[in-house]
Amino acid sequence: MTTPLISLTWTDHVTDRQGHLVIDRLVRGVASGGLRMREGCTLEEVAGLARGMTMKEALHYNAEDPSVRYIPLGGAKGGIDCDPQDPRAYGILVRFLRAVRPYVETMWTTGEDLGLSQDIVDRAAAEAGLASPVQAVYPLLDDEAAARRRLADAFAVEVDGIGLDELVGGCGVAESVLVALDRAEMAYEGTRVSVQGLGTMGGATARFLARAGLKIVAVADVKGTVANPAGLDVDALLAARDSYGTVDRAALRHDDVELAGDAWLSVDAEVLVPAAVSYAVDTVNQAQITARWIVEAANMPVLPEAEKLLARRGTTVLPDVVVNSGTNAWWWWTLFGDIGADADEAFTYTRRSMRALIGQMLARAEADGTTPRAAAHAIVADRLPAITERFGWYR
Repeated sequence: MTTPLISLTWTDHVTDRQGHLVIDRLVRGVASGGLRMREGCTLEEVAGLARGMTMKEALHYNAEDPSVRYIPLGGAKGGIDCDPQDPRAYGILVRFLRAVRPYVETMWTTGEDLGLSQDIVDRAAAEAGLASPVQAVYPLLDDEAAARRRLADAFAVEVDGIGLDELVGGCGVAESVLVALDRAEMAYEGTRVSVQGLGTMGGATARFLARAGLKIVAVADVKGTVANPAGLDVDALLAARDSYGTVDRAALRHDDVELAGDAWLSVDAEVLVPAAVSYAVDTVNQAQITARWIVEAANMPVLPEAEKLLARRGTTVLPDVVVNSGTNAWWWWTLFGDIGADADEAFTYTRRSMRALIGQMLARAEADGTTPRAAAHAIVADRLPAITERFGWYR
């Protein structure tokens, strides 16, 4: 990867908290990437996430099918160093968006990420004087008014009381797990899964995997790990969580047990799904893992050195740049008009796209004798020159 096109750090004059924006690459003058808020967020972290967004966009580039309307964008990311539950957090968010308003207006399309929900981002963006956090993409649309209505309608769709926008990413993560099981000729029924984080991504992933017949044996939140080797009642846990993904322990059944916060790593399970924070699996705690697969629903949850150690012990990591790319792609599939504001259409399109992409990555890894992450990087390396040749570096 090259040096980012734009990298900046902002300091809030009220609280001295810092925010970061990295635009890694522009395609057609626009870059895509969410805005996160967490205590300890750094410029280095945001830069890594922005590079990941460049890869996610390139992985969904399809030059062969002329019917596809969504042409992937460049990659970017924003991050604010603040606990989202801090009473000052919303004011910091608004001031950050005011400070970077010229970038949002012209080149950076953003949305929810770790610590921030879409409704909060939308409200803060309006208060900062922005028409929309994705307004930079509007000039690329054939019919802006129709596209905006379609996206708004899609955000209004609910399935079992959960917003479609909260479900599509988990649908993509779940499909990634199912492709890995299919290639290994393992049955869905009885395959055990442990999930770290029951927020938007983790909750939706657990929901889809449970409906596919897999057994969710552990979930972790800020209070600790809830486990049951016989399988947890996922729907009950989802119904009992707050807006931060924390489960009300009053909803637990008599045979559910509460364990330490890091116990999700070591429970007996074939699949681990880190779906919360970055850097969750390091060189020390990786030794607790016995799972066959780690499927990265969160961004950068497994440190590179930890991944090498895991690979030596036979644990395969399915990388975030592919696995969790469905949320970002769904926005653009909907806005550009490849799909409508319909849940069944969204899930079908997401499953088909992710199944093809995961299958291509795993086939490349097998052919090259390398890891899925290295295979994903190789696919991106093949596609970026084609994107550059077609669109240039900045336009």
